[in-house]
Amino acid sequence: MTSSWRKALIVAGVVMIVDQLTKSIVRSTILPGDRRTVLAGILDITNAHNKGVAFGALAGGGAIVAALIGLALGALIVYFVLRSRTPYLWLPVGLLLGGALGNLADRARMGSVTDFIDPRLWPAFNVADTCVVVGVLILLWVIEGSDSPRGSS
Repeated sequence: MTSSWRKALIVAGVVMIVDQLTKSIVRSTILPGDRRTVLAGILDITNAHNKGVAFGALAGGGAIVAALIGLALGALIVYFVLRSRTPYLWLPVGLLLGGALGNLADRARMGSVTDFIDPRLWPAFNVADTCVVVGVLILLWVIEGSDSPRGSS
């Protein structure tokens, strides 16, 4: 196993552990549908359950959601296999794998994903969702940096 694979798997493992731990704490301390105010009018911690993908899209489409996630993860792994020597590519790959697997674990175990970070002006989300979004942004940055000639502006 190369160093890049090892790093990606460590990141994915840490993301999954933190994601599952935070969701477990929320499920054990806040009743479903309840909320705790963190910053009045700005941020709450809730115990929400999302049966769809991002922000509830495709709710009730269990097989479709699983297939789409599987295809996306497969494409990511193939891309990483072909470009594992790209500097820092292990980081977004680890974030994306860990985030996707963290939410898939919820779906497999409970049929929905626990969301708990609830900004008042945005749908609730969780640690796995955050890692997926940050992973995509870093992936785009790494790809752009690896495709650009060095020293050009």
